[in-house]
Amino acid sequence: MPPAAFWQTPLLLILSNLFMTFAWYGHLKNMAGRPWYLAALLSWGIALFEYLLQVPANRIGYGQLSLSQLKIMQGVISLSVFIPFAIYYMDQPFRWDYVWAGLCLVGAVYFMFRG
Repeated sequence: MPPAAFWQTPLLLILSNLFMTFAWYGHLKNMAGRPWYLAALLSWGIALFEYLLQVPANRIGYGQLSLSQLKIMQGVISLSVFIPFAIYYMDQPFRWDYVWAGLCLVGAVYFMFRG
């Protein structure tokens, strides 16, 4: 993978996932007392920024990585962003299931990226 793609793809995916996580779950904390359609509209607006980062990330990475590798990378990044979000922003307790799920993803990465 060229150096630019090596750094740009995961960086854009991390930023994209930050927006995605807030779009999907942030309203559960911040807008619990508001009508669902307001939360949906706000989430849709946040998700626009997710897509503005996700689409270029996939375009930069595709061709250097296979489609399956891009998807596994996305999954690992998604869980890596979600766990701190759940613990620190949503005040959820740490669960060992996060560790076990992460280890399963390590296995997925191994199988997708091996020779």
